Amino acid sequence: MNIRKLLLLVLLLNIFGFTYGQVRSVRDSLKADSAHIKALRKKKIANNINKQYDFGDLTRNIIHPKRKADTLKKRSGIIVVPNVSANPTIGEQLGIKAVAGRRLANDSITYLSVAATSAAVTTKGIINFYLNHNIFTPGNKYNFQGNISVSKSVLPDYGLGIGQAYTGNNAADKILADPTHQAYSIHSYYFDLKEKVYKEIVKNLFFGVGLDFAVRRDITFKDTVNNATPASVYNNQHGFPQNHYASDGFLFDAEYVTRDNPNRAYSGIYADLGLRVNQTFIGSTKNAVQVTSDFRKYFSLSATNPEEVFAFWNWGSYLASGAIPYLELPGTAKDGSFRSGRGYTTQYFKSTEYNDTEGEYRFPILANKFVSGVVFGNLQTGNDEHGTKIFQVWEPGYGAGLRILFNKATRTNLALDYAFGKFGNSGFFLNLNEAF
Repeated sequence: MNIRKLLLLVLLLNIFGFTYGQVRSVRDSLKADSAHIKALRKKKIANNINKQYDFGDLTRNIIHPKRKADTLKKRSGIIVVPNVSANPTIGEQLGIKAVAGRRLANDSITYLSVAATSAAVTTKGIINFYLNHNIFTPGNKYNFQGNISVSKSVLPDYGLGIGQAYTGNNAADKILADPTHQAYSIHSYYFDLKEKVYKEIVKNLFFGVGLDFAVRRDITFKDTVNNATPASVYNNQHGFPQNHYASDGFLFDAEYVTRDNPNRAYSGIYADLGLRVNQTFIGSTKNAVQVTSDFRKYFSLSATNPEEVFAFWNWGSYLASGAIPYLELPGTAKDGSFRSGRGYTTQYFKSTEYNDTEGEYRFPILANKFVSGVVFGNLQTGNDEHGTKIFQVWEPGYGAGLRILFNKATRTNLALDYAFGKFGNSGFFLNLNEAF
């Protein structure tokens, strides 16, 4: 425990602290320069945010209908919206969400730094708070990524696996697979502190290290002894306590970034390959090694409307050795932003090896870009404990949504999606910014 506290202190202290030559004719140079100037002019017009209309413009027009927009005034990078939702698991929820974006240098090289926070309470006594950040220092020399999460939570448990029916005779394994997709509620208190520090090695390529301390206490569900729920079966089979766990580990990552904006990218790539090593000597309940991958590619389909984009995302997590606590298993919406697998409840599918692939077409609806639309689809796959291998079974989700432009300077938008999945799943998803 002393080592764990020392490592946590060190982590917190670290948080603050093709050119070529060629002779050309004058005529060829003039043609090239003319074409280049036209291309730049076209791009400048397409990206002129003064031609766009956002929530700030709407507010100004309502409160001061005769006041003209001040195009020289620097927009605030902070957006705050209500966090309202309702479903049978959590009851009715009320809270706030906020995002912020700012470049830490006045140049065209440094990437936009972003942060987000949310606080909410529900009629069933659930309390959630999180604060996360993705910060690039001037010139992209360093990149800090991390989050703090605190909650009194209720999580639905739909069993382990990718939804395949269990045909064996073992009663405990049948409960673990949950072939009827019955939801079991799991109550607990949760705390997570994660921080990774990346350093740029060559242009756009970063290597990082970090720590993650995830602790869950006072876990309660319908059964903790007699294998009556999937969670209790898993805990008994893998040697975890029924009412608590810690998942504390070292993080090692390689990251490649060329996307032009983390909130709403028009072009570029984001890729991260990670290794997580949980160790008991820093407080983890069990040792484990996981490999994670995150790849995103954005294709702008129009020079006139660069926000018309096809976006691709693949996220996966794979257990190499050891054992992971049941509620820490990768699965639906267990990515870093909790947005994967739209169409299904959080952790509807979960397994020791999991992969989600998504595609999304984004397009403007209004000429002033205030309202845009998306259509999307996803495929989830994973393994289970009765023979199904990852990439053997795929579960689809699909849907469509609207985007309301909240802040044109940071490309912050309000995302309203309705998605469908199998086994009777469907739902409305309200968030700030794109899913990926």
